[in-house]
Amino acid sequence: MEPFRALFGCDPDVAASAPGRVNLIGEHTDYSGGLVLPTAIPQRTAVELRRRPDDQVRVATSGVPGPSATYRLGGETPGGGWLDYVQGCTHELAAAAGPLSGFDARITSTVPIGSGLSSSAALEIALLRALRTAHGLPLDDVQLALVGHRAEHDFVGARVGVMDQMAASLCDERTALFLDTLSLDHARIPLPAAAELVVIDSGVPHAHAAGSYNVRRRECDGAAARLGVARLRDVSNADFASLPPPLDRRVRHVITENARVHAAVEALRAGDLRRLGELFLASHASMRDDFAVSIPEVDTLVALAAADPDVYGARLTGGGFGGAIVALARSGTGAAVGARVGREYAARTGRTGRVLVPPPASDR
Repeated sequence: MEPFRALFGCDPDVAASAPGRVNLIGEHTDYSGGLVLPTAIPQRTAVELRRRPDDQVRVATSGVPGPSATYRLGGETPGGGWLDYVQGCTHELAAAAGPLSGFDARITSTVPIGSGLSSSAALEIALLRALRTAHGLPLDDVQLALVGHRAEHDFVGARVGVMDQMAASLCDERTALFLDTLSLDHARIPLPAAAELVVIDSGVPHAHAAGSYNVRRRECDGAAARLGVARLRDVSNADFASLPPPLDRRVRHVITENARVHAAVEALRAGDLRRLGELFLASHASMRDDFAVSIPEVDTLVALAAADPDVYGARLTGGGFGGAIVALARSGTGAAVGARVGREYAARTGRTGRVLVPPPASDR
């Protein structure tokens, strides 16, 4: 991609970035007010930006070749493409913090799109960080995450919970973020030195704003309404026995997944990697059977990783319907585990499973 000066005829005033994330456990719980446990991955989205004296926005991105896209502040209109995430950020930021000036922005990213690693939230938070600095806005990192969430949820129309934006805004690679998505209380839990994470993309992309993800959200909201509660976080095991399928299974996943997040935090604090691996596997089974967001390719990847002698456990990570898995491996074995699992996955499915974490040497 061309440098900022070649694109816009000047140098940027501001640069900012934000990481992608991998969710260790706590999937499809955030929009029900539940618990999650994400951590940052090495891949990041970066934004270079320069304010303009007018209300025009020009944006160029490495993900889409060709000239910059343009729009005017106050005239943001969803169009169904990548620019919606930028427009959503300026629309919601202006509502939260007051009028903005126009700007030129250059966006580059190494966060894979469609792998369940929150490329959209990384873009939102990187852009919002740049705009916060450029305009001197008094917004803290949690407030910035909430603006990013409204951009994706309300403007783009992907009915995601707040985890992704909170992770992009607060996570680092050394700790897991134990987050209560209802209260927004959070704590950083150190990741054990005796283990490392392996993230492998299935080669089957997903899209949050479309179809099945929003169906699951509607099912959870519908189940909560039937049970007379504001959110599924408030439901106990005994409450959902009368629900018809598949709502009963959706609720069971949320209840048991919240419990697994608590157990995973305890396992991390105790350094009990075998227990943490068991929780990964139980979480995947719940997403596959109760929440029905896995696919055969992802199930195959999880099974192959779990069978590797250096792996404690593995699970689908992200919204599902494709995307990536996360495996918990012995420290120092991640690259070898990824290579072994990838070869067997290709032999079984004919698909190429790309190892994203640890990143290949060419991506570092």
